[in-house]
Amino acid sequence: MASRKTRVLILCKTYPSPSAAHAETSCIAGIEENGKLVRLYPVPFRLIEQDAQFKKWQWITAQIEKASKDHRPESYRIGVDTITCEDAVLSTRNSWAARREWLDKLPMFLSPVEMEQARLQSGLTLALLRPIRISGLDVTPTKTQDWTEDEKDKLLRQQRQATLFASDASSELVMLRKIPFDFHYRYTFTDPDGHEREERHKIVDWEAGALYWNVQRTHGKHWEVPFRQKLERKLPSRDLMFLMGTIHRFPDQWLIVSLIYPSRRPAASVDQLNLL
Repeated sequence: MASRKTRVLILCKTYPSPSAAHAETSCIAGIEENGKLVRLYPVPFRLIEQDAQFKKWQWITAQIEKASKDHRPESYRIGVDTITCEDAVLSTRNSWAARREWLDKLPMFLSPVEMEQARLQSGLTLALLRPIRISGLDVTPTKTQDWTEDEKDKLLRQQRQATLFASDASSELVMLRKIPFDFHYRYTFTDPDGHEREERHKIVDWEAGALYWNVQRTHGKHWEVPFRQKLERKLPSRDLMFLMGTIHRFPDQWLIVSLIYPSRRPAASVDQLNLL
């Protein structure tokens, strides 16, 4: 299948997970210059060269080709060795003006019901969703607190095959830690009949995983207090929206693959948008 070179503004990096074919992988999603969302998978993010380890809100250039085994329209395989990171991440100044410019190119769903209807009608599997409000955060222990032996073998496999990547990148890599909790947002939305309803979705954003490890290190057994402070209070105080993505094997199941939280627009800007 033919490949093409493209620029992608990274909007999403999910927490890595064990993969039989690729050791550990992250699902990457972003927006191309034509305003379309694209999913780049698989990316063994921690295993690639340091100068290719892009950040959220950073432009990258790479060769991609349509995934042959993943029929979701936004899914592409990326040439990991072709990744070039461009400059710094987009600025948050002026109420996220530089970032809003790109977010505003994407359709915004206000209901998971409408989002699912769009999936059934057009095949859409990546979408922006803005909840009315966050009802709460569910923190649930995982069934197992550590990787299984099979998962550990998958995670170590790529390190044993150092010929694929720079030797220093693989030899110094620390075993990926499993987050021993699942995180779900409960949120309110308005259904097509105008009634408020509540929905619940799992958060797999890498930022949430990194936050867990940071507060667990600094607060120990009291980690949940600062964790909830950020996810239940700080982020909902902003213009919180979810980048939603479906699971390949379960196409009707959606995950929150990225938390996007611009500062709220100034009132004058909102009024101007309402007039358009």
